[in-house]
Formats: sequence, structure tokens, C-alpha cells
Amino acid sequence: MNEKSNLRTPIVSVMGHVDHGKTTLLDKIRGTTITSGEAGAITQHIGATEVPIDLISKKCGDSNLANKFIVPGLLFIDTPGHHAFTSLRSRGGALADLVIVIVDINEGFMPQTKESLEILKRFKTPFVVVANKMDRIHGWNPTQDAPFSATYQNQSQRVKDILDQKVYEIVGELYEAGFNSNRYDRVTDFQRNIGVVPISASTGEGIPDLLMVLMGLAQKFLESDLSYDADGPGVGTVLEVKEEKGLGATIDLILYDGKLRKGDTIVIGSSGEPIKTKVRALLKPNYLSEIRTEDKFRQVNEVTAATGVKVSAPDLENVLAGSPIRAATGDVDRVVDEVKKELEDIKISTENTGLTIKADTIGSLEALANELAEEEIPIRKAEVGDISQRDIIEVSAIEDQYYSVIIGFNVKVLPDAKEKAQFSDIKLFVNDVIYKLIDDYKEWVEEKKALSQNTISEMIVKPGRFTILPDYVFRQSKPAVVGVKVNGGIIKTNVNVAKKDGTVVGKIKGIQSEGENVGEAKVGMEVAVAIEGPVVGRQIKENEMLYIDVPEKHAKILEHELYDSLKDHEIETLESFLEIKRKNNPFWAK
Repeated sequence: MNEKSNLRTPIVSVMGHVDHGKTTLLDKIRGTTITSGEAGAITQHIGATEVPIDLISKKCGDSNLANKFIVPGLLFIDTPGHHAFTSLRSRGGALADLVIVIVDINEGFMPQTKESLEILKRFKTPFVVVANKMDRIHGWNPTQDAPFSATYQNQSQRVKDILDQKVYEIVGELYEAGFNSNRYDRVTDFQRNIGVVPISASTGEGIPDLLMVLMGLAQKFLESDLSYDADGPGVGTVLEVKEEKGLGATIDLILYDGKLRKGDTIVIGSSGEPIKTKVRALLKPNYLSEIRTEDKFRQVNEVTAATGVKVSAPDLENVLAGSPIRAATGDVDRVVDEVKKELEDIKISTENTGLTIKADTIGSLEALANELAEEEIPIRKAEVGDISQRDIIEVSAIEDQYYSVIIGFNVKVLPDAKEKAQFSDIKLFVNDVIYKLIDDYKEWVEEKKALSQNTISEMIVKPGRFTILPDYVFRQSKPAVVGVKVNGGIIKTNVNVAKKDGTVVGKIKGIQSEGENVGEAKVGMEVAVAIEGPVVGRQIKENEMLYIDVPEKHAKILEHELYDSLKDHEIETLESFLEIKRKNNPFWAK
């Protein structure tokens, strides 16, 4: 076996913001190379599209590429986004060896773009940024399927300047995200700088350059990672668990090492113990057919890495998307232990209290958990799968309103769960952008706290102080009715009032402003106040300042929980009152 045959095809994943052209790019890479009768036509796999080196040579107009590169081609994951990328595999890191981050050159970075970069930073995966839709620049003169340099030369100086400016803006955003970058043809060291490749997925312009950059990255960074044993037992990652007509539960997987044969015993990760089963059939899409179409499969006897394949076997219902799959050719128990250990290595730490999180794959779940940990948000339970009725029932029992929540990344809310949730107090957050999920949750918590604070605030006796105005004694007692000026805070009916020495002298029974009864009077207002209890001239006097007697429990809440929401005059009034109360008891309301 020569050196070249020992290197498998690099696996390439596409990430980026929705509508920035992920699917169009994959379709273009597929479609432009599917030509009836063409030598080296691409091979379609379940969940992936293989573009061999011969075809890349043809696309790039360089017949000598096969001699320049030792990798046999590129395998593009057909499932765009985090779904494929974040599925872990046994060597650590991600399913993808290389990543394309796609950006609309006219719109720039979006939340999903930034999220992709954060994930790539954590996994340390080599990547290239594709600046798509350059054909949308006003005045662009397209040249179908041309390399970037050729089509760039055909543009007017004005269009060139616009494109250069837009690439420069992407370079700036990458710098802010922690990456040095430049337009790919100006990068001398791809180890230190990220290449930005301007393309049009629609016209095919720049795609030859993208393929060349990917081949170069694979050659430079991945040679040791791509070594594999063509005859060893198959090792892969589950992309999806799917019900197929006539087959029942099947799994779509990417095989990245060794060989998988019909009849092999396989061990796969599940929510419980690893599943042991036997391969009943290995299924590939029919030639040139769309891989997601039903009843378009053909059976094969064996597959070799790297490839995508559908496996039909008994007992696949509880397989976890993103979990490892291994062929067990010898000691099955040893392989079971290996799979178990892989799953334990990526276990998410949970606490007694916290959120319940669900995601479509193990890798997605880990990515979500990592972001929540960054925000110091605890997790009570983390599972792969759609949100079920059982989840709703469990979370409904949680008393803490801030954790009576389910966060779902790239999952569905099952119909019975949706119905159950409508009649419960739990909050559901479902999205396919992790940052959006976390931002929405944090915003909801803030709103909930503000609402809770307002409710508490309405029930709390607020600080207030007022002076009895001279010559405005309307009645001396039973109740005393006097004119007052509110010096700070707020005064309301049915609250006690105290003197400067802390003695409680009575209760406000009524407040009148301009002859009308009112429930409260704010700082600066002059009103008539009826006070039950004191006699003017004895317990209270003209020009005397009186305080609202804030109960100790309320004073504690005001000082420790609501302090930031108080206005300056309320703070001054509260502090004056606390000083009065703490003269005799230094620990009052502490």
C-alpha cells in the first residue's frame, strides 16, 4: 500500500449564518461536478459528498494537482451548520477536519458567524472564511466558474474597490474575534493567518480557489490526522437517527477510520448502556440522486473511510446522534468499554439546581453547556433529543421560577409536550443559534426580576419624611389634620409615622391635595394629612419633621434588594431613618 492510500479523504463542514449560502455552495460543489459519463464523477454518500482529486484538478485547471497533493480529495458534509461540526469523535475535536465559515460579503458577520468562530476557537480546527455573493455587488461582471483572480481582473476599478473594502471589513471583524486574516492570495502563512476567499456560490466564481485552499490546508495541517487503517475495524460518528420506510430506525453515520462490513457487530452510544447490534444492511444513495429522497438506496457489502453511509440494524431506536460507533471484530466487551469511556469523557457536569437543556447531538449539547458555563448559568439536566412530555412534567415540579425552564438547541417540541406546556408555568426557549438562546434566557430573567422587584416594591413601605407647615393646623386631634410639605421619599395612607427619636406617634389615615383625596404624596408636594393618634401641640408640633415608620423587614429589603432602584432623595430619607433606628440598636435591619 503506498503512502497516498494510507491517507483518507479530509472531512469538510460548512458553518455560518442562515441564508448566507451554505446549501447553495454545497449544491454548486456537487452540481458543477456531476456530469454524465465524466471521468472521476463525484460519489454521493449519506450525509456527505466526495469530490476526488481528479475532479478538483479539472475544476482548478491544473492537471498536475494529483502529484502535488497526497490527499485523495475532499468529503463535504451535506448537513450544514453546527449539527455536523459539533458531533464529537473519539480523537477529541470535531467530526470535521476542515471548516468553511461562510459570510455574505454584503452583510458581514451575523450571530451564527460569531458563534461558529467561538466553536472553532475551542476545537482548534483549521478553517477558511468564504466571502460569498460577490456577484451581488452592483456592477459585477460575472464569469461562470472562473478562478477569483481571473474574474477580479474583469471588473471595473470601482467594483474592485468595493470588493476590497468589503473583504477588509471581514478581516476587521475576524480581528475583533481574535483571528489574524487576509485575502487568501495575500496570505503567506496559513498557520498564522486565516484566508478569506471571495466567491459566488451562484455563478461558481472563486470556487476553484476555495478548493485549492482547502487542499493546501489539508496537506499542511492534517497529514498525521488523516492516516488510517484501511482494513481495521470501522470507527465513526452518528449524524442522525432516522425512520426509513420499510427499514424502521436507521442511522446515518460518517466513517472516519477503518472498514465497515455487512454482518459486522457494531457498538453505538445511547442514553443508557452502549447498544450492541449487527449490521443488517449498508445503504448508499443511488448514483446522482438527492441523498435525502426516500427509496433511492442501493446496498453495498462494505465501506472504507472516509465516507457517509446509512446503516440498517436491529435496536437502533435509542441511539444518540453525535455518539461514537465502532465495529467490534474481536473482544466486544472491550469495544463496549471504549464507547462508554468516550461518552463519559464528554459528560456534561450538572448540579442539583439549574436549567434543563436539550440538543440534537451530543456535540451540540456540549457546545450549549460550554456557553452556559461561560455565563455561570447552572445546568440541572442535559440530554440529546426533542423536548418531550416527560421533560415538561419533570420541569413543572421545579419551584425556582428562574430554573423552571427548558432550553432546546436545534430540537422540536413534540406535540404532546407542546400541549402540556400550555397548561404549565414553565418557559421554553428553542432556537438554532446558541447565543440567541442564552441572550433570550438572560433577557427573560432580567424582565422577570424587574417584574418581581416591582411587585415587591409595591408591597413595601417606602421611606418618606415631611414637615408640618406652620399656621396649617386644621384640626388638633381625632384625627389631627395638618398641612405638610414632603421633604423626601413618598408618603401614603395607612402607614405609621415616627418622630426624630424613633417614637411612633400615629398613623396616616388620609391625604388631600387641592381638596381631593389622594393615596400618596411625593417629594416637593404640599398636602393636608390626617394623622390618627397624636394631638398637635403635645405629641407633634408645627415645623416638626416626621418620618414614615418603615418596618424592619421592609427596611432590610430596601437596603439590600431594592437599593439600586431608589432615587437619591429616597436613599437620603432611608439613610436618615436607619440612623435614627440604629442609635439604640446598631444591628437594626442588618
